[in-house]
Amino acid sequence: MASRPKATILDIAREAGVSKSTVSLVLQGSDLIRPETALKVRKAIEDVGYVYNRGAANLRKAHSNVIGMVINDLTNPFFAEMAVGMERVFQSAGIVPFIANTAENPVRQEEVLKSLMEQGVAGLIVSPARGTTPGAFRRIEMAGLPIVFTMRRLPESRIPVIAPDNHRGAWLATAHLIGKGHHRLAFFGGSSDLVVYHERLGGFREACEALGIAKRDTLVVEGETSRKGGIACLETAFAMAEPPTAALCFNDAVAFGVMLALRKRGLEPGADFAVVGFDDVIEAQHYMPALTSVAVDSAGLGERAAHVMLRMIQSRTTRAEDHIGAVNLVVRDSCGPHRRAGMGDAA
Repeated sequence: MASRPKATILDIAREAGVSKSTVSLVLQGSDLIRPETALKVRKAIEDVGYVYNRGAANLRKAHSNVIGMVINDLTNPFFAEMAVGMERVFQSAGIVPFIANTAENPVRQEEVLKSLMEQGVAGLIVSPARGTTPGAFRRIEMAGLPIVFTMRRLPESRIPVIAPDNHRGAWLATAHLIGKGHHRLAFFGGSSDLVVYHERLGGFREACEALGIAKRDTLVVEGETSRKGGIACLETAFAMAEPPTAALCFNDAVAFGVMLALRKRGLEPGADFAVVGFDDVIEAQHYMPALTSVAVDSAGLGERAAHVMLRMIQSRTTRAEDHIGAVNLVVRDSCGPHRRAGMGDAA
């Protein structure tokens, strides 16, 4: 679908019932305009989807050679690896990537997006912050600016998404734990306001049901998607009368936290409690013990997002197909040996 024509100052003037010069003065922040008129103009700006472009040079070009990469958490190794994949593609295409970390803050995200649009970027690749609403991107869509989501989709949003097969990945990991002889399983980390959380939790629950694990023998503990979150999840689980013996973690960061918490209790990850992560970041293979994890090819997903963005810009469109990337389970040492019937519980 072709992008809609970008709104102009003339469109704003018609919508607000004022002259072009009045609109220009409002955009410049002039005190010469009466407050009620300025308010009417600003409402018209929002209604027509106009974006004030501060980059004068960009007004003389077909489009900028800068693409904004807005990432929700660059302290998470997964997102850093994904960003490197994007940058690799853009660099070879002569594109300048501008990367920003929103630290899971929707307010910060809004500020970054507004600034990038005003600077006249050619497109945006965004991994939405927690708490983002679909309406947060309405202005960008109305402006006809190409935008791609990575990893996280928003409910009812038509913006194309590049993400792994979260449901299948969680199913494979859970089936592996059950195959190891575990019958009390937990899902650690993540929060219910994320679509990706429901996809991964759905795969966990479906595998448990299909492979004969009773619902009463499963535990779901929401938490931060970080090492700190993993530590808290394990403490919550072990406070129960019958704690689980294995856990699928929302991501590798949570899994690393779980393993730290086990060691603080004098327990050995793998031998005393099985742990599986999700994302297979580079650190997973070097951790002690090496972490079993669902590999999603973080750099590859970044490269795919970059290629999709370049095609959208070249085709002057804001539409593209979603891409759901293949996943596989990389088995290492953190699940330990097969659990024998009658083994004592981790406690």
